[in-house]
Amino acid sequence: MSDETTREFSTVGVIGLGTMGAGIAEVFARNGFTVIGVEQNDAGVQRGREHLEHSTGRAVKREKMTPEQQAQLLGRITLTTDMADLAVADLVVEAVVESLEVKKSIFRALDDIVRPDAVLATNTSSLSVTEISTANAKPGRVVGVHFFNPAPVQNLVEIIRTVVTEPDVLADVQGLLRSLGKNPVVCGDKAGFIANTLLFGYLNHAVAMYEGKYASREDIDAAMRFGCGYPMGPLALLDLIGLDTAYEILDTMYKQGRDRLHAPAPILKQYVTAGLLGRKSGRGFYTYEAPDSPVVVADAQTPSVDDKPQLRHSIKLVGVVGTGTMASGIVEVFAKAGYDVLFTGRGQDKVDGVVATITKNFDKQIQRGRATEEQKSEVLGRVRGTTSLDDLKDVDIVVEAIAEDLAIKTTLFENLDEICKPGAILATTTSSLPIISMAKVTKRPQDVIGMHFFNPAAIMKLVEVVSTVATDEAVTETVLALCERVGKVAVKCGDRSGFIVNALLFPYLNDAVKMLEAHYATADDIDTAMKQGCALPMGPFELLDVVGNDVSLAIQKELYLEFREPGFSPAPLLEHLVTAGYLGRKTGRGFRDYSAR
Repeated sequence: MSDETTREFSTVGVIGLGTMGAGIAEVFARNGFTVIGVEQNDAGVQRGREHLEHSTGRAVKREKMTPEQQAQLLGRITLTTDMADLAVADLVVEAVVESLEVKKSIFRALDDIVRPDAVLATNTSSLSVTEISTANAKPGRVVGVHFFNPAPVQNLVEIIRTVVTEPDVLADVQGLLRSLGKNPVVCGDKAGFIANTLLFGYLNHAVAMYEGKYASREDIDAAMRFGCGYPMGPLALLDLIGLDTAYEILDTMYKQGRDRLHAPAPILKQYVTAGLLGRKSGRGFYTYEAPDSPVVVADAQTPSVDDKPQLRHSIKLVGVVGTGTMASGIVEVFAKAGYDVLFTGRGQDKVDGVVATITKNFDKQIQRGRATEEQKSEVLGRVRGTTSLDDLKDVDIVVEAIAEDLAIKTTLFENLDEICKPGAILATTTSSLPIISMAKVTKRPQDVIGMHFFNPAAIMKLVEVVSTVATDEAVTETVLALCERVGKVAVKCGDRSGFIVNALLFPYLNDAVKMLEAHYATADDIDTAMKQGCALPMGPFELLDVVGNDVSLAIQKELYLEFREPGFSPAPLLEHLVTAGYLGRKTGRGFRDYSAR
């Protein structure tokens, strides 16, 4: 495409001056564009002016802008109630209420106002852009431009192309948004676009988990924050978004795609009907100090201090089976917390390797001034390795961290049952196998529990404490209290595939693969959308390549077998990559090629 065909944008119209519309107007004015803002009536114009003055006033207060720059910016914006004033606009962005009829009437009216070459955009977050474009005589010039709130701060913009959007319109809008310092990602016209489709499937799944009383709201939220590094837990995020908004988005997505995973969880509708809309109403999944307050206050569901888990079993000596990365990390965690640790490995070289790993970790910390030589020798003094399982006869709890293979683990549990003293707790770090299968080969199923540490165990804060139907409550309580003593955040759940974190994380990753497979958006655009639109530490494809596609596929298969949910069936593209040996970073190639880096 030659440069001559590229449109020049200098005047931008914005219809609707609520929070979002005013934010979009500010973005363009900040970048030197002439902006014409249109509202229905004088009251709307006044509200829009206040939004702009407040937002730019905050920037002045924070010294991100001088009072002169603020005056110049506001001087570039003309506010009006007459749509005919948009006749000079090169681009018009509509940001009114999420109503198809209202939006269509605007696009119909613009036909007689704007120039034939003007580009028309809708900021809808859930409605069909194609449907909106049909109201205009030239649907090829219509595109979706979904800004994220607050528009001046958030860099992500989803550009939605319909089947009739002209390629030069798409290219020009992409170029324009880049010139504003935004990161545009392009996708097809499907309810939810990229970020909401992937985000709301995950949020809805978290609601279903809570509704099924599988885990408490606090534990579900803590699991995703500490296990995945998410800035907010799913239920707290829903309260922030608004449960009514979430219900509408899920309902629209379900009606368009008929994916059962987008059918809003029934409890959402109950909350919305009861007026419990989240922060804005002062109550949703959590209770807030006042409407619109971010401060959570205790309510009937808040765990009381009196219910804090206690050590019901005396724990003095901790046993660990295994010498891999996970086992070494667990040994370090307990020893640092003041416990004597006895660990076993298959050979003396493996045993020595664990001590070497802990020593190396300490040396790094000492170099950075985060630990001392005395602390190192103290911790290493509490650690003892052995090659004989029989030496574990006196431990109070044993944590196994060996290969994820049920046959190997059950054999180990049969042995531990014979070796360990009565009353000793037997724990497994499995992330995907049924714990009850290990418990049933022992004569003490009441003492068997899951302690799912996250890698690297010495750094990651989360431990999922998994009870089976046979686990004694005193054992669960002891393990929860023990986790707290060693500085971990413990969450409690039942013995089913994926526990909390993997059950919420992997279907979301699988959905991202299906989105890529359908050529709906590129891997780069999907990663950008999730990192910038949802503030996640990594995009789904970056994360899959780190975790390993083989590991991800195995977990997804387990989830599919357990829940028999058609939406959980592993994406064929994931299976093809694993078959081809493209497992991610460890093989140099996964969704991306790392061999040349």
